[in-house]
Amino acid sequence: MFGGQVAAPINSPHLRRSGSRAVVSDLGAELGNGVENSYVHPLEINGSKNASIPLVTAAIVPSPTLLWRFKVLLFLLWGFICGKTGWQSVMRMSADLRDLFLYEAFLYYNPLLLVTTMVWLWGINLWVFSRSNINYAKIFDLDQNHLTHREIWKCATWMTIIVPTSMTAYLYLYSNGEVSLAASQPVLLYFAVVMLLIFPFDIFYFSSRYYLLRALWRIVLPLQAITFSDFFLADILTSMAKVFSDIERSVCRMVHRQVATIAWFEADSVCGSHSVAIPLVLVLPYLFRFFQCLRQYRDIGERSALLNALKYSTAVPVIFLSALKYHVLPESWTNFYRPLWLLSSVLNSLYSFYWDVARDWDFSFARMFKFNKSHLYSHLLHGRTWVYFWVIGSNLILRCTWTYKLSAHLHNNYLTVFTIAALEIFRRFQWIFFRVENEWNKINSRPNMQLSMNDPSDDEVKLLSSSAGYNV
Repeated sequence: MFGGQVAAPINSPHLRRSGSRAVVSDLGAELGNGVENSYVHPLEINGSKNASIPLVTAAIVPSPTLLWRFKVLLFLLWGFICGKTGWQSVMRMSADLRDLFLYEAFLYYNPLLLVTTMVWLWGINLWVFSRSNINYAKIFDLDQNHLTHREIWKCATWMTIIVPTSMTAYLYLYSNGEVSLAASQPVLLYFAVVMLLIFPFDIFYFSSRYYLLRALWRIVLPLQAITFSDFFLADILTSMAKVFSDIERSVCRMVHRQVATIAWFEADSVCGSHSVAIPLVLVLPYLFRFFQCLRQYRDIGERSALLNALKYSTAVPVIFLSALKYHVLPESWTNFYRPLWLLSSVLNSLYSFYWDVARDWDFSFARMFKFNKSHLYSHLLHGRTWVYFWVIGSNLILRCTWTYKLSAHLHNNYLTVFTIAALEIFRRFQWIFFRVENEWNKINSRPNMQLSMNDPSDDEVKLLSSSAGYNV
């Protein structure tokens, strides 16, 4: 099945198998191409009807479907082996030690697992865009060599394999007494990720890596005009603020040689839960976006940019008031700081929800009451009424839960924290569809606006009036 020589009878009209490419053309076509000497027609040869027939050799390659099924089988086998090895390794530990090191393993590998989830979902975003008439390459100013959804999924597949494999090796080595080797696993993984991103040679999607690094540099230092891709990526980074906070704590333990130890479990240690670096890292993505809005106001003078900057500034009190719990008296926290924290959380959630719906998605009241005319508003496959109500309702709920996640003092149940962080990534995944669609609507509306300014004839005015709802 996977190759070799095949003897084919001369009276067989087909020399192919289902799902594989043809290996021998039709006899008539071959004769027309002047290669009739390669075959012997079933006529009399030298007066004999029983002439010898030469055998035709052909290589048959496996079909793409068969290869895909084989890869899926290997992936499932790998997942089973990792799950079984990790479970047996955890069961070897005592009950007290088990909880401590599961929490430590979570801190090291949780950020990369969430990043992997985001990459998978981004591939789905691109797949939906590619099946619609939204030119996302034009929106993000991508060149012809940009990564497609298939290549994004290929990267996500490798991330899905490498990260759990490193985690399984960490648990296995520690449970078997190889503490130093266990401690090297997350260090090697983080080092490999950094080197892969900054690798200076033209391999591993060099142009796409360079595009990402340039965008990150512009986000950190907004010294030039802000493009759509700049603040789009910065918005995504705000949903991954806890990811960066966990990465900071992991790197801190690696630098201070606290991997695979219990020294860092003291709350007041350098890398402990009371560290001032935690709220500082949490607030950084919001500060980056805040300064982007100020730069946008300086460049184009739009008042909405200041209102947007105010939205991001409301996340700062949520983060720092929460962190004060570890640095003030319990009575002060209960009577004064906690009510302020709750008030700032509600303000941030509602303001962010309003901005998502009314500004980022442009869901005006006029548009919300005309969902039955989805063809006027939607370029994608989500032009159904229930989709819009679902995304609005779920966005409100997940906005509130994400405010909970931004609170530095709420970290006791790491599985709950991981779930909330994953839900925030899912909320951002939904947000991307409507944000990109809204930007595409604006791009399409500009030629119409220019046309009406150049030649405002009666017919064109009527045409623009009839399509005004589409461009909202």
